[in-house]
Amino acid sequence: MMTTPLFSYRKHWAARFGTAPFLPMSRAEMAALGWDACDIILVTGDAYIDHPSFGMALVGRLLEAQGFRVGIISQPDWHSAEPFRALGRPTLYFGVTAGNMDSMVNRYTADRKLRSDDAYTAHAEPGKRPDRAVTVYAHRCREAFSGTPVIVGSIEASLRRIAHYDYWSDTVRRSVLADSKADLLIFGNAERALVEVSHRLARGEKIGDIRELRGTGFMVPRDWLPPVHTGEDGSPPWVELDSTALDTPGVVDAHVDPYADSPIPPASLAQAGEENPQPLRFVPKAEKLAARKALRARTVIRLPDYEQVKNNPVLYAHASRVFHLESNAGNARALRQAHGERDVWLNPPPIPLTTAELDGVYDLPYARAPHPSYGDAKIPAWEMIRFSINIMRGCFGGCTFCSITEHEGRVIQSRSEDSIVREIEAIRDRTPGFTGIISDLGGPTANMYQLNCKSTTIQQACRRLSCVYPDICDNLVTDHAPLIHLYRRARQIPGVKRIHISSGLRYDLAVRSPEYVKELVQHHVGGYLKIAPEHTEAGPLSKMMKPGIGAYDRFKQMFEAASKAVGKQQYLIPYFIAAHPGTTDEDMLNLALWLKTHDFRLDQVQTFLPTPMALATAMYHTERNPLKKVLGGKAETVSVVKQGRVRRLHKAFLRYHDPDNWPLLREALKAMGREDLIGYGKKQLVPPHQPAGTRAPCTRKQAASPATAKSARPAPGKPKPGKPAPSGDGRPHQVPKHPLSQRRGGGRTR
Repeated sequence: MMTTPLFSYRKHWAARFGTAPFLPMSRAEMAALGWDACDIILVTGDAYIDHPSFGMALVGRLLEAQGFRVGIISQPDWHSAEPFRALGRPTLYFGVTAGNMDSMVNRYTADRKLRSDDAYTAHAEPGKRPDRAVTVYAHRCREAFSGTPVIVGSIEASLRRIAHYDYWSDTVRRSVLADSKADLLIFGNAERALVEVSHRLARGEKIGDIRELRGTGFMVPRDWLPPVHTGEDGSPPWVELDSTALDTPGVVDAHVDPYADSPIPPASLAQAGEENPQPLRFVPKAEKLAARKALRARTVIRLPDYEQVKNNPVLYAHASRVFHLESNAGNARALRQAHGERDVWLNPPPIPLTTAELDGVYDLPYARAPHPSYGDAKIPAWEMIRFSINIMRGCFGGCTFCSITEHEGRVIQSRSEDSIVREIEAIRDRTPGFTGIISDLGGPTANMYQLNCKSTTIQQACRRLSCVYPDICDNLVTDHAPLIHLYRRARQIPGVKRIHISSGLRYDLAVRSPEYVKELVQHHVGGYLKIAPEHTEAGPLSKMMKPGIGAYDRFKQMFEAASKAVGKQQYLIPYFIAAHPGTTDEDMLNLALWLKTHDFRLDQVQTFLPTPMALATAMYHTERNPLKKVLGGKAETVSVVKQGRVRRLHKAFLRYHDPDNWPLLREALKAMGREDLIGYGKKQLVPPHQPAGTRAPCTRKQAASPATAKSARPAPGKPKPGKPAPSGDGRPHQVPKHPLSQRRGGGRTR
């Protein structure tokens, strides 16, 4: 797959103005730079922090490096169009994003309660962005300067690019393209498409003519096909397939015999006639495969219409299944879905960046600080990541409740050691308050650095949703040696005292490398290490696509042995999830008993939050399992917890030790015929009495509690881990280290 190298374009003429200390947020700053206008204005729902962990900074600096004048409108008052005129009309386009998180996840808890703070805002002030910010901002941009192209992107746009279930309204909503009326949507790893479209607009092309870029979506007439569809250039014509014909039982085509002579096409026979026979030609296997690949590249799959998926749960689950099967950039086909009289057209996902390109993105001249206009205001997201470094992007775990795959893809894109070392040195030399402690070398998953398929050919042809479920694929390289070498080199940098690993660990991969576990435990665990078993029972784990609890037990043994070997007392922080699709009351009871047996008392717990387009969200909405075929009477039903009382019960099982939960648990245990678990014994879950002064379950405080799980039993004398910032799936976690246009808000640890 040929791509134009990211930094090979001829720079736009405005490169003569040089590099801005901060991308301007006012006319005064523009004047100081000698600008009379911005070429591109980025509108974001986050505070502007000029650091590669924040999407608009990364995108802005990348476009600046291409020679464009880029301005930022941060958290504008959306009640009128006037704030969107602050920097004047951009000469090329508005780029619109909700921020590093989906705006609905940012503003509401899993119980649909308004959050009391916003980690991406100065002073954590809530209410600085609207619901469904991409749509609102896009309309205001259009109102402010009609005729100016509007391009939407980031996690919110990326995960709402087709018809999707919206948990907060409990409805299936249209694609954000239809609602925002944007000219173009860029999803996934956006750098390639964004750089290409910017240069083409600068050359005078119309945005309505830019229709072939991977990683983009747009609205088209129902009968539209890309301009090159006649086959006159030697390539096959475009073909449209009905998705319902792809996933139903039917005749299985016989395998092609690579040693058989190719039959003469009927058209050739007709032309040749009996008197002029044509010789048979042996077609090499490579040629046949190339022809199939070319045909696949000219195929678009028609998903069920918006009205169909809105009203038919089976078709919604089917559309979700097809969508996820078409997510590998190596073999994905274009998708289209009707919304009324027009279609949403989605080109295949973008080609991942090379290591050199990713290094170039992270080596750009970031100021590595909040914009000066915020003064001394504390921005929690910045405080969390200011001393941490993102070393990779992407995830091949495929957890159904997580949207990293849909956004970043399964191919791991890793930075070079040299680039990472340069960023550590930049933190040491330029970030105020640095004391020698790097808070994290990580990413979506801490230990997927440089892990990929052993064969590029196999990787590009693969249709699996996960490389590690139900078992780790034999083709997956699980060698942690490059990561171990990185850790050792980073520790030798002068001025660095300690490096913590704070990103979530994929422990089923870690047990494949005892040397890695030893290295991690001896040098990079500051008393606690967070991992995410999520559950103990096979039912919910199978719907999450997570390994069994046995993998956790094996890692725990290795972790404790390595800690003991160096004389350290260190602890695992396990994360668990309540009310996930496929979870029964008995599953939660068994998890609670497991927690008590292992003496875990969870302080904060996570209730499942259905985020747009995740496979688990499709299960929640449809009560069908899209991991398997759902058409032709083959659908597997999934038990789903939607009622508030049952969701509270599942959450209460995780906090069995909280007296406020005991009345609800006692009532549930009696209904389940498990009164034997009510008592004072070690094997009993809750006592029969209620202490004076305790409250009934489901208080307002509980309902609004942060949606995550962490250990409440730290070692004596050890401080509890700091409260993380909220993530895109509703659980607190390391603040996102990926750009807004690259990843879902905050990602999801493994």
